[in-house]
Amino acid sequence: MFARLAQRIKDDQSGVTGLETAIILIAFVMVASTLAYVVLTAGLYSSQKAKEAVHAGLSEVSATMQLKGNVFIKMESGFGTEMYLTLGVTQGSGGIDFTDTSGGNNKVIISYADEYNQYPTLDWTTTKLTTTDNDSMLDPNELFLITVDLSTITDNASTDAEKVGPYHQFALEVKPPSGAVLTIERTVPARVNQIVNLY
Repeated sequence: MFARLAQRIKDDQSGVTGLETAIILIAFVMVASTLAYVVLTAGLYSSQKAKEAVHAGLSEVSATMQLKGNVFIKMESGFGTEMYLTLGVTQGSGGIDFTDTSGGNNKVIISYADEYNQYPTLDWTTTKLTTTDNDSMLDPNELFLITVDLSTITDNASTDAEKVGPYHQFALEVKPPSGAVLTIERTVPARVNQIVNLY
């Protein structure tokens, strides 16, 4: 009887089938947990990248310049030699470094373009109209008068049409190190005085 019971246990395969099923279920659980880990990691990575993109976008728009008032141009012999811009920053903005070109290492670039020429950078200087401190940063509640030197355009012009004179259309771009570019497009009127208000 004991030999028969031993033979029956030896011939019975039901225990092996249960073991195989357990191994297959464990394998499925391992694959599922690995897949879940990959999905969660990818989600965390993409949310971190989205957060970085939002912060970069906010820092770009946080230093936004505004033109405060009119644009004036100084005329000599009927042609522009200097342009005057009054700039400020929007409320809630960070400061913009206006270290001028006299030091040769300006942070803000002012470029000029018309139908004849393009100048990627022009010389300019600042005069503080209202200030809250003694640095070269244009902060909220401050106004800087920017004097743009147009003599390079006049000196390099081969004809009077290329100079900044009556009916001349042009665009200036004030480019801070970060933040939005301020584009100013103007046309010099037909009749000019020594100082002309450009609309």
